[in-house]
Parts: sequence; C-alpha cells; structure tokens
Amino acid sequence: MTATGTTDRGGAAGAPGTFAPRPGAAPLGRMIRAQALLETKMLLRNGEQLLLTVVIPTLLLVLFSAVDIVDTGAGKAVDFLTPGILALAVLSTAFTGQAIATGFERRYGVLKRLAASPLPRWALMTAKTCSVLVTEILQIVLLTVIAFALGWSPHGNPLSVVLLLVLGTAAFSGLGLLMAGTLKAEATLAAANLVFLLLLVGGGVIVPLAKFPGAVQSVLGLLPISALSDGLRDVLQHGAGLPWGDLGILAVWAVLGLGAAAKFFRWE
Repeated sequence: MTATGTTDRGGAAGAPGTFAPRPGAAPLGRMIRAQALLETKMLLRNGEQLLLTVVIPTLLLVLFSAVDIVDTGAGKAVDFLTPGILALAVLSTAFTGQAIATGFERRYGVLKRLAASPLPRWALMTAKTCSVLVTEILQIVLLTVIAFALGWSPHGNPLSVVLLLVLGTAAFSGLGLLMAGTLKAEATLAAANLVFLLLLVGGGVIVPLAKFPGAVQSVLGLLPISALSDGLRDVLQHGAGLPWGDLGILAVWAVLGLGAAAKFFRWE
C-alpha cells in the first residue's frame, strides 16, 4: 500500500510545474495592486503626511466657515469654501505629500531597488497614483461629512465633480513626481511646502480670485489649483454643467506633468 500510495503521489507530482517553483514576475495587475496597497499603508502611517493631508484642510474648513475672516461673497461661507478645500485636499495629497515621500524614497535608495525589480517604472508611478486616489477618497468623505455638518448645500452633477478630481489628481501627481525625481530630497521638502502655501493663498482656495488685480487674475486662473477649485465651485455652488475651460486647463497640466515626470524622473 505504501509503495502504491507513493506511486500515486509521484504520478501527481510528475505533472509539469505542479510542485516545482515557477520563477518569474507576477502578473502586472497583481504587482500594481500590491505596490499600491503598500504605498497606501505607508502614507496612512506617516503622521506628518496625515497632518498635511487631513488635519490642515479640516481645520481650514471649520475655521473659515465659522469665523468671518475672508469675504466670500453672497451666500454661506461654507458653500464657497468647501469646493476650494476639496481642491486643497487633492493638492496636499497628490502633489505635496507624494513629492516629499517620493523624494526621500529616492534619497534612501528605495526607488533604486524598486527600479531593479520586475515592476516597470511606469507601473510604480501608476501604483503611487492609485494610492493617492485611495487617500483622497478618505479625505473627501471626511471633508464632505464635516461640510454637511456646517450647513453645506451642494448642487450640480456628481460625475462632473469626479472628472474634475481625477484630472486634478493626474495633474498634481505628475508635477509632484517631476519635482521628486529631479530635485534633492531636502530641496523637494522645502519647495513642495512653499508651493503648497503659495497656492493656498493665491489659488482661489480660500481667497476669491476676484480679490486680486485683473492682470494677476489672468495668470492665477491658469494654475491647476485655480482651475480645480473654480471648476468645483462652478459645479457644487452654482450648479453648472461640465466646466470645459477648467477641465481643459487641468488636462493640459496633467499631460505636461506626467509626460515630463516620465521623461526626466531620475531613480537615484
């Protein structure tokens, strides 16, 4: 019986590849999912990044909605502020947070090791962008709940909002990866935070662009943060359809940013 059993098992084991290891890369989709999950866990465990991506937008929404600091025009302040804060959340995660994290990964040699793995470089960028999208969903849910608690009354088509957020994420993600892949980590840290502060003030997030001089308005209106905040405001506050002008600006920034990142990104 033992000999027979051994023969039976041996026959099963003799099938090509049944028990033998199969060297080679995992399917591309599985690799991207695994890397995206890892990137998301690392982002959510980073206290400094959570402060930037969650706490600061939340505090700004609550503070400026409750205290009359900035003249936001007719209507409730929260109706004006919420679209801008949603745009700020995208900026903080897709650009500032991703640029800083990727910059230091590059400095410590993490990207160099990942570049030697079977995961293609474009797939690594895709995984990072997917991680950003997951984080943004959590941000948007939290900010939406808080905004409703403050008396927010949104309008418009949700599909228009989703399209704006996706294009905005692509634009800022490309710019963040470009910065992280071309500057030193310390320079990326300083530059990303500086850009965040400048766009917070001059990107129509809290202060309406109408408060700036006409010539300055024209320049600021071409920035991706201005296009995203204005587009979201047109839809959510005024009930507009697809804001084609803002979508076009975001699409241009997305193509330029992602294209430049793919071309000039240095992995070490």
